[in-house]
Amino acid sequence: MNTASLRKQTSFRLNSELLIRLQEEAKRHNRSLNNLVERVLMAFVAERPNGITLAAMKEAEESDDLETLDMKNFHSFVDSL
Repeated sequence: MNTASLRKQTSFRLNSELLIRLQEEAKRHNRSLNNLVERVLMAFVAERPNGITLAAMKEAEESDDLETLDMKNFHSFVDSL
């Protein structure tokens, strides 16, 4: 698959100091500047929980019927798998 066809060229204006730091980080990680920035941006958007996760988080925060997890039993359960 040609990944170049899946990419769209764009341009940004960045603070000069930020650009220098990004270039240094890219070099330190043996990556191109483009690759580093793309990975950082992907990680940023991937951290946002989806609707199902947000609903579960809200339910957990608002629930008065939460159980305490007994880690001793949990470890036994995991070990039995």
